Amino acid sequence: MMRPIRRAFAIAVLCVAALLPVDSSAAGAGKASIETFVTRAIRPVMERYGVPGMAVGIIVKGQTYVYDYGVASTATGRPVTSSTLFEIGSVSKTFTATLAAFARTGGALSLSDMASEHLRSLRGSSFDEVSLLDLGTHMSGLPLQVPDNITNNAQLMEYLRSWKPEHAPGTYRTYSNLGIGLLGMIAASSMHGDFAALMHDKVFSGLGMQHTYFDVPVSEWDNYAQGYTATNIPIRMVPGVLAPEAYGIKTTAGDMLRFIAANMGMLDINERLQHAIAGTHAGYDRIGSMTQDLIWEQYDDRVGLKELREGNSDRMLLQANPATRLDPAAPPRDHVLIDKTGSTNGFSTYVAFIPAKKTGIVILANKRYPNDARVTAAYAILTRLDDDASKD
Repeated sequence: MMRPIRRAFAIAVLCVAALLPVDSSAAGAGKASIETFVTRAIRPVMERYGVPGMAVGIIVKGQTYVYDYGVASTATGRPVTSSTLFEIGSVSKTFTATLAAFARTGGALSLSDMASEHLRSLRGSSFDEVSLLDLGTHMSGLPLQVPDNITNNAQLMEYLRSWKPEHAPGTYRTYSNLGIGLLGMIAASSMHGDFAALMHDKVFSGLGMQHTYFDVPVSEWDNYAQGYTATNIPIRMVPGVLAPEAYGIKTTAGDMLRFIAANMGMLDINERLQHAIAGTHAGYDRIGSMTQDLIWEQYDDRVGLKELREGNSDRMLLQANPATRLDPAAPPRDHVLIDKTGSTNGFSTYVAFIPAKKTGIVILANKRYPNDARVTAAYAILTRLDDDASKD
């Protein structure tokens, strides 16, 4: 398996796409310099974990760069390119949060609403005390996954009617696909539309993301990377209940850079959408050195690697962690690092950006490998970008 990976490294494809007009000579010099240290950070991760292919997107000084490594499929040897589609797993939740914030800006919902106000079948249940804010900040107490025996929304509602939280909503952070899934369902219902259709119309199209999908069209199937489990078994996502809302997006590094740029206020987009995006950066709960935004996770922009690794650890993902609700909520700030990991059984993603510095990174891979390795590599790259910027 490593042989085609090494061969692909020798012919690694470098793609550069500008979000803003830039000086070509300066862009060329920056491209070569950044490629060197990105490769030094990424190549050891690929070799250690046997990752077939990766795409790394960078934003720095108003310019964007995409560096493509390895192969989209070990069976075919097809290289990763600017067109390669990756599953981004739970980074999809940040888009769901954006749609919910979009609905909020139009007055269709309020984060202080109780979930049962929007889902009539849950009236008289525990969801009379679970707010939309709780759903969007992992503070509802709902479990991580939809139970395996649930295959449709009717069964889901039946399960939720009898569900009881272990802790009072708003007191413990318990990472949950169910929570954000319900928020996405409610957001779509509040706008009287289908979730996937609304996401395409209001968010993907609004951001100019032309290669981002829930269902990969036949015309793009050859660009869909093959995923691999940690034990190298080929796999792609099989959608389940709440999959679109919680982990269902497939996209390219270039499209993800547009999303990051919009989150840093760098694109000329619809004012309502920009306001909604900014709204996802408010801080609602504090857990250690991490502040929980609307799905996004926020740190001081001087955060150390130790704190960043802890915030993205299995303990934070798999356990209930006591949290302090901020009252009032902390308004969006620029001098922060905002991040999110995402995984499916065969793909891994990490996104981080610092609005004050207009610097960001996205790492996409077609194999499941640890969060710790993603965070460490991204931190090394962001630190180097910051060091280089301070010398200019």
